[in-house]
Parts: sequence; C-alpha cells; structure tokens
Amino acid sequence: MAKAAAKTNASAMPSTAERRPALAGRSVSATGVKLEITPPAERISLRAPEASLAALSKALGVTLPTKPKTSATKAGRTALWLGPDEWLIIDEAGKDPLADCAKVAALHSAVGISHRNVAFSVTGPAAAAAINGGCPQDLSLEVFPVGAASRTILGKSEIVLLRSGPDAFRVECWRSFSDYVFTLLSEAASDAAA
Repeated sequence: MAKAAAKTNASAMPSTAERRPALAGRSVSATGVKLEITPPAERISLRAPEASLAALSKALGVTLPTKPKTSATKAGRTALWLGPDEWLIIDEAGKDPLADCAKVAALHSAVGISHRNVAFSVTGPAAAAAINGGCPQDLSLEVFPVGAASRTILGKSEIVLLRSGPDAFRVECWRSFSDYVFTLLSEAASDAAA
C-alpha cells in the first residue's frame, strides 16, 4: 500500500525542475554606483594548447586572446584570457559554446560551468572604487583598460573581473560565494558613495 502511494505521489510531481538564478532580482543603487545581477549566460572553462587556438577560435566565432589581462568579444560571446592555456567563455546570446567546441577535433578541454557561476554588473563613476573596497588590483583606466580581464580576489573569494566600459565591470564568481560577493560589493558601493 505504501509503495502504491509513493508511486502516485511521484507521478503527480512535475517532470522538470525550475532553475532560478541565484540572487535573482537583487540590486543596489548608491550615489555613483549600481550593482545588479546579470541575466543567466552560457559559460565554459576552456583549456587548450596554442596549436588548437585557430580551430577553437573559428568554432567559437571569437578570436581567443593570447595576452595576459585581455578579452575579446563578438556577437554576444566573450573570451577572457585567464592563463597561458586557459579561457573563460561567456555567451550572452543564447548559444551553446560547449556544443561549438565539441565539433573541434584539435586537442582541448571544454567544461560547462554555466550553473556554477553567477555574474554581477557594477556600473557608474564609483564602480572601480566599490570593487577596490575588496579587491587589491589597480583598476585605473591606464592599468586596467576597457576589455581588461583577470582572475583576482574580492575579499575572501576568487572572482573573474572584466572591465566592459570606462565605468562598467562584470564580476564573475562561483554561485556558492555569490551572497558573500554581493554583500561585500553592496557595502563597498555604499562606502564609495559616501
């Protein structure tokens, strides 16, 4: 009798789960800085030797950058250089970079991390000051220009930072650290506005 009840309850449950973005709807506005959760995006962690870069760049539709602290963007897809053979690929156009890499025969490793990461946009004239509230990196335009990207820290969390405009940044972090990163950035935004 218990087995029959369990089967009935299980069949009444929906077959798919609704995935909600971490911290959905949260934002902070202070004088000179705005902090928002970015819409969900497709992401992959890509590792590849130099000999594979041309084939991967062609498949992804964006030239993989090869210099430290650089990124490249084309048609809603951004490639961020993280190390000599490592990139973070972010697709905000609704395409699947993992599927694009699967077509490439050249040696590489591509791992889907779309649900592992969360991103925040930090914008406004005090955006760099807000990020520097927990990040020791020099964010002056001369040292960290538009398009610059790096793996760094914010407080006690590892982040990937991209400067998307003179007063605009994208902060990527692991979902498990997203509340901590958002709270730290919120406090720093309030301090930067003071």
